[in-house]
Amino acid sequence: MLKVCSFMPAVTQMLYDMGLDDYLYGVTFECPQKALQEKKPVVRCVFEGKNYTSEEIDVFFSASKNEGEQLYYVDEKILAEIAPDIIFTQDMCDVCQIDTECTAAAVANLEKRPELISISPSSLTDVFENAVTIAKALGKEEVAHVYLAKLNNRIEAVTDGLRAAKALPKSVMLMEWIQPIYNCGHWIPHQIGLAGGIDMLSHPAGDSVVISWDKIVKYNPEVLVIAPCGFTIERTMEEIHLLTERDGWNTLRAVQNNAVFIVDFQLFTQSSASTLTDGIELLAGLFHPDNVKIPNRLTTNFRKLELKKIVL
Repeated sequence: MLKVCSFMPAVTQMLYDMGLDDYLYGVTFECPQKALQEKKPVVRCVFEGKNYTSEEIDVFFSASKNEGEQLYYVDEKILAEIAPDIIFTQDMCDVCQIDTECTAAAVANLEKRPELISISPSSLTDVFENAVTIAKALGKEEVAHVYLAKLNNRIEAVTDGLRAAKALPKSVMLMEWIQPIYNCGHWIPHQIGLAGGIDMLSHPAGDSVVISWDKIVKYNPEVLVIAPCGFTIERTMEEIHLLTERDGWNTLRAVQNNAVFIVDFQLFTQSSASTLTDGIELLAGLFHPDNVKIPNRLTTNFRKLELKKIVL
């Protein structure tokens, strides 16, 4: 049987979702907990065990990128012991995950050269197609189609429900970082659209970018979702004051509507098809609470920011 290493948490999640985890031998330090308990961590990061602020992390990553330094590294001894046939890697973001170039350097001295398959989605459609790519590489393409059919049924249930309720799209902003503030990109705007929202500050199928606070105040969204990449809800709450202390915070419609939510980043930036489907179901419930019930399994994945009502 083929031996596989996954250098992407999303790929690892989809291998488990599709029941193909028996092929999986090596993972990254960021992979789902079940995988970390059962498989060997091969990719590590200099940030492991550290607790930097969002601003410090941004500065650290920017400096490392400018200086050509690598924040991720491969345990080449463990990789050689596994001797994988396939390594799933990515070229989408060198900030939060190891890329194909670094992976290629790590495998250059292996006795057996594995096939490197880059999984680098830009859109929600890409993410779903990636499931087929992964399963097909293992000779199990039909498994992916069954998996995706179930997820598409769940998404259709959301959109059909919103259509039946004649729910008007909500004006939304989803933040991928707090200091500096980043908008959302790639597949997240597509998730927002399917959940009955529209984010006019987003970058569909493109990278998230720094955005000014003045632009957010002028846009004045009805709903604000804060989901910094890599941060738990608790970790985000430690820095929420960086937003609440800004001039104009209290004037935002989202604040006045008591519609500011801290959300688990994995439902958006971890690009497995099932996780992003969870994100759509959660967002629909946050945007349209009168029409959509949030599934019980997702009620711990968000926190409504308790705000003091200020009369303007």
